[in-house]
Amino acid sequence: MTNAEKLKIPRQKMPGQEPKERIKNFKEVPFGYTPQMAMTEAKRCLQCKKALCVGGCPVEVHIPEFVQMIAQGDFIGAAKELKKTNSLPAVCGRVCPQEDQCEKVCVLAKKYQPVAIGNLERFAADYERNQGEVEIPEIAPLTGKKVAIVGAGPAGLTVAGDLVKLGHQVTIFEALHKTGGVLVYGIPEFRLPKAIVQAEVDFLIKLGVEVKTSQVIGKLHTIDELFEQGYHAIFIGTGAGLPNFMNIPGENLNGIYSSNEYLTRSNLMKAYDFPEYDTPIFSGKNVAVLGGGNTAMDSVRTALRLGAENGYIVYRRSKTEMPARIEEIHHAEEEGVEFHFLTTPVKYMGNEYGWVTGMECLRMQLGEPDASGRRRPVPVEGSNFIMEVDTVVVAIGNSSNPLVPQTTTGLEVNKWGNITADPETGQTSRKGVWAGGDIVTGGATVILAAGAGKKAARDIDKYLRSL
Repeated sequence: MTNAEKLKIPRQKMPGQEPKERIKNFKEVPFGYTPQMAMTEAKRCLQCKKALCVGGCPVEVHIPEFVQMIAQGDFIGAAKELKKTNSLPAVCGRVCPQEDQCEKVCVLAKKYQPVAIGNLERFAADYERNQGEVEIPEIAPLTGKKVAIVGAGPAGLTVAGDLVKLGHQVTIFEALHKTGGVLVYGIPEFRLPKAIVQAEVDFLIKLGVEVKTSQVIGKLHTIDELFEQGYHAIFIGTGAGLPNFMNIPGENLNGIYSSNEYLTRSNLMKAYDFPEYDTPIFSGKNVAVLGGGNTAMDSVRTALRLGAENGYIVYRRSKTEMPARIEEIHHAEEEGVEFHFLTTPVKYMGNEYGWVTGMECLRMQLGEPDASGRRRPVPVEGSNFIMEVDTVVVAIGNSSNPLVPQTTTGLEVNKWGNITADPETGQTSRKGVWAGGDIVTGGATVILAAGAGKKAARDIDKYLRSL
């Protein structure tokens, strides 16, 4: 097929649930490609000699190679090619912001729509899993070196997968009773089914990774004690699990959640599946979610599925500045979410029983750009108004989990409490200790955490072989 013929093929749209149906359930929204759709989409790839898309991928997936295999109908081969560099392809195919990474630099994006790399990654990983043809790759000879990984989120899982394939003995210590970190407690079932996460973790266990859950490092064992137990290197990937609040009057009223608590109750503790799971969660009728990121979209869309009559996004900037994925904003709009841009709460009101009943808000206008590069919101004097709500979810970001830094001597942190680590190697100020993901960057994306894990794994391997 010539390039001219390839350019005539339209980008294949992913089929999915209709909005009116999906807000009644927690099933995954997109259905995924059929084999024919995947092959058609893969044939759009120009197979560039200099593949810019690979440079746009934090985990260095061999994109032209796996896409070419799909075009030829070799779906299992495509999945194997993906797993050479990515330990979590079924996850990344669902939640990566491909539009800002690999697809953004696709040559087709200059004049046409880019190749749907994320959709194809998801297809290949799902096909392999559903066919039951997941093969264990060749593992390097055992080195006798032991690595402890603190945190089973995307960074920790990536480090584990890369190091175990290189022959090192790897043990993951996870504080929660389930592995996956933000993948299981933060991202809703309708965006990332938990069975998918478990399947990825199960694959790592088959590779030889040991997983220990309900292990709170910093309480049960310290980093120093792990070294005493014989580990030669330690990777810290404990994430950004400390919720931020606005510290405005009335914040302690009932019905005001952090997004962490709200989503953890629904996702990890399965409050949405009551009474099968007896986890309490307040299903408000008028739910306001503060923030404009993916976590805010996840929270407001969860509220609708839990029975809210009105779901509001309250964001202090305009739609242009929202950090959420375009796809997530689009899905929220389709589902009937009401957006209140250039709006910020200044006070909560409650009733005599201590429950929130409303928010006093201010209109904002955009001023000069701030340190984030986005225009800074400035209050409009005298623009106060009341919004009636019975539930508020605060999704304005998280701070890094402080437990490990507070219990580890000689581990440097910055002014926000994030562990200081070399961005190219993950090395910290402590010899033999690496860190990556949200504990270093603050709240970011799954794929950036996985990319940090990949860089750290490479450097840890180099260090272990020098001992």
